[in-house]
Amino acid sequence: MIGRKKRFKVPRITTVIGSEAVLKGDLLFKGGVHVDGTVHGNVIGEQDERSTLILSDSGLVEGDVRAPNVILNGRVVGDVVASGRVELAVNARVTGALYYRLLEMEMGAEVNGQLICVENGELPPPRLGYDEKDGAESTGAADSASDQQPVADTDGNS
Repeated sequence: MIGRKKRFKVPRITTVIGSEAVLKGDLLFKGGVHVDGTVHGNVIGEQDERSTLILSDSGLVEGDVRAPNVILNGRVVGDVVASGRVELAVNARVTGALYYRLLEMEMGAEVNGQLICVENGELPPPRLGYDEKDGAESTGAADSASDQQPVADTDGNS
């Protein structure tokens, strides 16, 4: 088996988002999904070894992608997290962090962000813009009014 490359077999495509389609919201899928259109939201594949997102050269995802296998030839504005393999074709454009276990990248593909190799399938947790406990945004700053200091009156009026 020296010199032989194990080929990835793409699962049967069960869902197609057409080139004129615009999806607003998250896309959750299992198996194979082929996107020619636009997705304004996250694309999340079931975490099995066969789930695969295929984004064609006319496809656009404005949101994060989390799937075991990702084949890109279009644009993703957001993070891409793959527990398996990522293939970036010549027209692939990723603006965000790219987490991968195996990466194949053709000349001409672009990643404008970090490339992060994930060892042993240890994926980063999903990033949330809010604290799950109370639903408030997590900024690290003191949010309660009792923690704020009063502003001094500078013009002499008390």
